[in-house]
Amino acid sequence: MPVFSLDSGYSIGDFGKSAYEFVDFLCLCGQKVWQILPLTKTGYSNSPYSSVYSRSFNPLFISLELLSKKGLIKKSELKELKCKSERVDYGKVYKIKTALLKVCFSRFNKQDEEFNKFLKGKEYFNYAIFSAISEKSGYAPFTTWEKGLKERDSKAINSFYKQNKNLVDFHAFTQFIAKKQWLELKEYANSKGIKILGDIPIYVSFDSVDVWQNPELFLLDENLNACAVAGVPPDYFCQDGQLWGNPVYAYSNHAKDNYKWWKARVKHALTVYDLVRIDHFRAFDRFYKINANEQTARNGVWVEGPKREIINAFSFAKNKIVAEDLGMIDDGVRELLKYSGYPGMKVLSFAYDGDKNNLHLPELALDNSVMYTGTHDNDTLMGLLNSLDCGAKERLKQGVKSSAKRLKVKVNLSTNKSITNSLITLALKSKSKLSIIPMQDYLALDQNYRVNRPGTADCGNWSIIISKKLLTSKKAKEIKRITELNGR
Repeated sequence: MPVFSLDSGYSIGDFGKSAYEFVDFLCLCGQKVWQILPLTKTGYSNSPYSSVYSRSFNPLFISLELLSKKGLIKKSELKELKCKSERVDYGKVYKIKTALLKVCFSRFNKQDEEFNKFLKGKEYFNYAIFSAISEKSGYAPFTTWEKGLKERDSKAINSFYKQNKNLVDFHAFTQFIAKKQWLELKEYANSKGIKILGDIPIYVSFDSVDVWQNPELFLLDENLNACAVAGVPPDYFCQDGQLWGNPVYAYSNHAKDNYKWWKARVKHALTVYDLVRIDHFRAFDRFYKINANEQTARNGVWVEGPKREIINAFSFAKNKIVAEDLGMIDDGVRELLKYSGYPGMKVLSFAYDGDKNNLHLPELALDNSVMYTGTHDNDTLMGLLNSLDCGAKERLKQGVKSSAKRLKVKVNLSTNKSITNSLITLALKSKSKLSIIPMQDYLALDQNYRVNRPGTADCGNWSIIISKKLLTSKKAKEIKRITELNGR
């Protein structure tokens, strides 16, 4: 369940009341893990996999309702954000919420001891400076800034800070509040026996603090523009491939200090989450590189990644990492996954293509894996079933019957909803050490509740809100029952 999908009543999910209520709902369901999408601040695409800073928190997730209890905002001032929409309108939310957060900051005690300790620690100083310069420049990319700021000259940075201290401190304030609210929510979840499974996007945005602060770690030219960008070749999701646009890493430079930046990134993630999924794990074996001037991902090339070296650098986190090993997987990726010892992912939406050796089949799943009915990049189960023609649906039903027989469970395939419930049963009954079910599948929601359509833009990605009215005590009992009946 993505945080933005929580029904806060304030136009976007946040770290407030609705999040605590969702944790309570998970307890009633008998669940032990809540998987979320990255919490980082996003850019224009609103994708959590394209972050402004890999360690940031999205200020849009700050609960203004919680801040109202501290006297920083009046409830009457929140009426513009009050909304019962089924989708996040990011343009509207960003404009209104940023303005309200500035009101909160204007009323905040700048002498607050905890806040000043946070500022002195400078963990988010570069983020705050970057965000303030970006705002003052009309959100122009950092490569267009004046030379001193673009190249992080200390005199230019200090001069900017002195002239814009209040704005810089405001952006630090948003991280201070968001981090505090999130860690309090995480502590509450942990106290209820629920672990948070977070997500580390493999790449960062080009126009980001990470690239601005560490240009030597990316393939850039002398003007700091990207020479090459990331993506994937044509596949199941998109016939032109996916042109993500993120700069690719200069891994030879990462190796010089034993992957210090990457280690720090994973260590930080483990202070924010209990467990982490590394997105696009295959890029550690080989990654797809596309010239920056290409319009599609068709003409990219595969380049060798850091392989075992980077896995060795993550030795401190071995039992806390899940590898997203989906997409174009070859022997190199399989060998690296085996070497790492990380559990990979199995997805039932990919299982029933008629191949009896399909490794996503629940009866073939090994213990060291995580079983999903679908991910944020898949249609919901109901959406998938609605889209299948008669022949494809019959193949799926026959496959489900075969899996059920081998796993010794009963299934009902009379309706799309009963097939959905049967697939959930198979996911739970598999040998995988962990089974993750998207909330949309437990609620049997259709294609209108899909989170993301890879390779597309401006079509409502990352915006769905799930009404809290659907999260009833009756539904919780159903989820708990199916969980326990299948040995989870």
